[in-house]
Amino acid sequence: MRLLPAILAVALALPGLARANLVYVLNSADASISVVDSISREEVRRIPVLREVHHLILTPDRRELMIGDSGGNELLFLDPATAEVTRRERFSNPYHMEHSPDGKYLVVTSLRRDQVDIYEAATRTLLARLKVPDKPSHLAFSPDSRFVYVTLQGARRLMAIDLAERKPAWSAEVGSQPAGVIWNNGRLLVGIMGSDYMAVVNPAEAKLERTVFIGRGAHTVFPAPDGRALYVTSRVDSRITVLDPQTLEPKARWDIPGGPDCIAFDPEGKMWVTLRWIAKIAVVDTVTGQAETIPVGRSPHGIFVQPRREPMAPVPSAGLPSPRPTTAASEPEDLQAEGAVQPVRAMPGAPAVPVPAAVTPSPAAPEASPWWRQWMRR
Repeated sequence: MRLLPAILAVALALPGLARANLVYVLNSADASISVVDSISREEVRRIPVLREVHHLILTPDRRELMIGDSGGNELLFLDPATAEVTRRERFSNPYHMEHSPDGKYLVVTSLRRDQVDIYEAATRTLLARLKVPDKPSHLAFSPDSRFVYVTLQGARRLMAIDLAERKPAWSAEVGSQPAGVIWNNGRLLVGIMGSDYMAVVNPAEAKLERTVFIGRGAHTVFPAPDGRALYVTSRVDSRITVLDPQTLEPKARWDIPGGPDCIAFDPEGKMWVTLRWIAKIAVVDTVTGQAETIPVGRSPHGIFVQPRREPMAPVPSAGLPSPRPTTAASEPEDLQAEGAVQPVRAMPGAPAVPVPAAVTPSPAAPEASPWWRQWMRR
């Protein structure tokens, strides 16, 4: 710590090194948000939340970070430049959320309550609440904002919802425990946590076209800022796979121990990754794949990088609480990925059939850290 002032002074004296980004990390098992300084590689703030935070987005005007506390039924708003909490709103189980490309809608999935909520983005007025089976998880939009696509983690399916009609349009089977989904070149790419592949879905025909091997616990897909690569995380194999965005062929595979999950990029092009199983984040060089890790809170999930001009001074050590036991409101979706892994196999491209009413529970997770096993027994 004695070297920190000198390091920061040198960084500020050199124009190329003066940018100290703030990295926000949502610790879903510690009911907190870690704020990490990108130059010192240290946690400089720990912000308490009610229960269980998972995902975050910028507000449409990009002035605030909107963070979903799904267990606490709350939206938390932060000034991303200062890490100050600006306001809080009561909100029904916000797990994953995104604004539509046209800025008209905010769509929120409720993993625990089996609902998808459609809000007016500007006022967060509820327009429709859809009950869906089973465990709606991640979502993505069509570029024209006509449809939102939601993965149904407990039902093995991807569902399309017509935002104008505010009702389901179709659903298609994609594999065990589908998670992250993105739109890419007219196709939907879905990470299949209960197996080892990414599903490629044709939305015009509402069917699975093919699968791409990723690794066990394939979770979600993140496009590079320049559009030249897709990065897919697999948490069981602890790997990041780099894909060509046009052909979806693998370009590289990086072993990142600890269960890589969500990804964010800083202005310098480095990748910041949450490691769910070891209470750390990784900073990854996207040229070499080499990584260094930084301790944060337990079960880090969502992550966001905010550019700054000056480093943020650390608060006294008392401001960074030690991890404490937290009662989870529900079993986090990532635990579902740790069950028996199914082999990759061809799946029929026939039109979608009705979603089954009952779903076989996922097996328990394999070896994990002691605190994680205790949580899983609850």
